[in-house]
Amino acid sequence: MDSIHGHEVLNMMIESGEQYTHASLEAEIKARFGEQARFHTCSAEGMTAGELVAFLAAKGKFIPSKDGFSTDQSKICRH
Repeated sequence: MDSIHGHEVLNMMIESGEQYTHASLEAEIKARFGEQARFHTCSAEGMTAGELVAFLAAKGKFIPSKDGFSTDQSKICRH
């Protein structure tokens, strides 16, 4: 099974223009990439959708709002 980079999830969020909660983002990730998908980033690998959401939150990749959170291009690393 191929691993999907976390940047693909951040780009999905940007393209949607939606506000997410942890649960709604995890559900959207599973709907788009599949229940069994695994994810990696520049510093971690083998994560489930739920683990990726927690990882991205801990890394400050989300922008909070009254309705949940979103992200933007400035939150995507370029290395």
